Order: sequence, then C-alpha cells, then structure tokens
Amino acid sequence: MVQSQLKVKKSDGSEEEYLHTKVIGTISNALGGTSPADVYIAEQFADVVTYYLYHQSERRVATSNEILSIIKAVLTATGYDDAAVRLTDYHYERKIKRSRVEVVPVDIRELTDEELLTDFKKSETRYRWDKSRIADGLITKNDISRHTARAIASMVEDRIFNMGISLVPTSLIRQLVLNETASVLQAQEQLQFA
Repeated sequence: MVQSQLKVKKSDGSEEEYLHTKVIGTISNALGGTSPADVYIAEQFADVVTYYLYHQSERRVATSNEILSIIKAVLTATGYDDAAVRLTDYHYERKIKRSRVEVVPVDIRELTDEELLTDFKKSETRYRWDKSRIADGLITKNDISRHTARAIASMVEDRIFNMGISLVPTSLIRQLVLNETASVLQAQEQLQFA
C-alpha cells in the first residue's frame, strides 16, 4: 500500500509537506552537537518520529506542535532530557520574540529624526511580525516554491531577531528578503551546475 505524503499544518494555518530532513535538523540542533555520532543519533530518532507519524491510523495531516511533542517524547524516552528541554526553550523563545516584534509601514530612508519614529510607535498602522507574509509574497509575486519561500522567510526572521529590535520598518524587511532570496537562488543555481 502506497501512503500519501503527510502534510504539516503550521501555526499560521498554512500546510506544507512533511520533511524528514527537517526533523533530523531539529533533533540535531536540540542535541547541540556536530559530531558524526550526534548526526547518527538524530537520524535514528527522526526515523522513529517519521515511522510513528506515518503509521498512525489514517493520518494525513499533523500539526507542527504535535510533531514537536513527538520529538520531545522520543528525546525524553531515550535519556536525552536536556535536549528536550533545549528544544522546548527554543520553541518558547521564538514565540516570545514573534509576539514582541511589530512591523511598521515606513521607509527607513525617510526617517530624518526620532520624532517620526516615535509617531510610528504610537501608530495604529503597525502589525505583528508574521514570517508567513514574507513566504506568501515570495510564492505569489515571485513564483518561488513554498519550501524555498519558507526557508527565505526563516532566514529573514533570524536576521530580525538577531538585531534585537521591536519595531521593524517594512523597507528593512524588503531589503533583507532581497538579500536572502538572492543568496538562496544563487546557491540553488550553483548546485544545478555542480
């Protein structure tokens, strides 16, 4: 019997194909190691997670939170409690950062004094950070695949979070998206000709 591709329902409501390699990466990051032994363990644990998801009765969609819970259960059951805690901490840290970052519709080249920025802090036109808006824009306007668009959006999100700013001008987001998109597309082109 051929099973259909499992879908993952993201927290923003979108769905994408389940990627076994993404689970390997998540577990590897949680283990915190880069040695071949850690990668081997991550692969073995990811096999367990993938097997479990595909062999549950008639499952076609799993939420990202369900997958996270399964990964943490596997880590805890195998004596890697610290890795499960790191994964939980990382997950909640990202949620907190996302809730604290807001986007303001301003071009940073037009900011001539701090009074203008202060006005935007009071503005009703700002909105919460949502990386899926970046991915959706790349998909609809630039005809980029969903996986590539989400990877670019994640890279931009990491850049924003690493800056430690709470108000992000849309012009800065556009610049970061252009930069990361160019990098990813260039890397994909190089892989095709390698």
